[in-house]
Amino acid sequence: MDDLQVRLVVIVPYFYPMEPRHPIGIFDSGYGGLTVFKCIKEALPNYDYFYLGDNARAPYGNRSFETVHEYTLQCVKWFFHQGCPLVILACNTASAKALRTIQQSDLPTINPTNRVLGVIRPTAEVIGDFTNTGHIGILGTRGTIASNSYSLEIEKFFPNVRVSQLACPIWVPLIENGFYESDGADFFIKQDLQQLLTADPLIDTVLLACTHYPILLPKISKILPKGIKIVTQGEIVASSLSNYLERHPEIESRLTTGGSTEIFTTDDPSDFDNHASLFFGTQVQAKRLQLPG
Repeated sequence: MDDLQVRLVVIVPYFYPMEPRHPIGIFDSGYGGLTVFKCIKEALPNYDYFYLGDNARAPYGNRSFETVHEYTLQCVKWFFHQGCPLVILACNTASAKALRTIQQSDLPTINPTNRVLGVIRPTAEVIGDFTNTGHIGILGTRGTIASNSYSLEIEKFFPNVRVSQLACPIWVPLIENGFYESDGADFFIKQDLQQLLTADPLIDTVLLACTHYPILLPKISKILPKGIKIVTQGEIVASSLSNYLERHPEIESRLTTGGSTEIFTTDDPSDFDNHASLFFGTQVQAKRLQLPG
């Protein structure tokens, strides 16, 4: 009988680093957070990073507040278990639906010395500086728009700015299924942008409040009238994180600076790798993570 070669694939429920490390954790429901992570890595290259995409349960956009909180908290706990003292929710839906509860209710019990930050507040703190007319348009997932988080946060910093919001539920599927360069994508993007500008013709600044949407930037730029600014979040979040670490040495001193990056997904790593280069700009090799039930 011929010898049989058997290849075993072992999925480890929890990953334990070989050496003690304290990376910055970057979380997203899937691939989109890689657009934010790319900017963070470019701005702060010396730190160690863990990125986790919860692709097995994505998308988060249409899920309830309770479900998004449950999933996000589970992933935050995983980061903490790996030694991450700081986790960035590079996901607008998680930031909108889960962050406040995690910060106010969960952290004091889980680990009061650790921190979890999102992408909405850093964006709200500066978005008013981009507009001349005082009229801003927000494009995001259903979950982000329904939460009204951007309107509430922007009002705190720029009370005289008028915010118009629009959910674009087709955009993420177009991107993740590879149709972001198609003529069909043009149809849906044009339709949504026209609806936003019809609601408020004075809009001169459009915020892409989903980390997937920068992939559509060439088409959005072509369709929007000249003179309208398009704002993405990656550089804003990276700058805000750099400032945060300067202001909080008690967190910065706990981070390790080996310059390493490890990427995890709760779904098929090969599928993740195939998509990731579009968002991250370079090839990645993700590891499969099985979260505890």
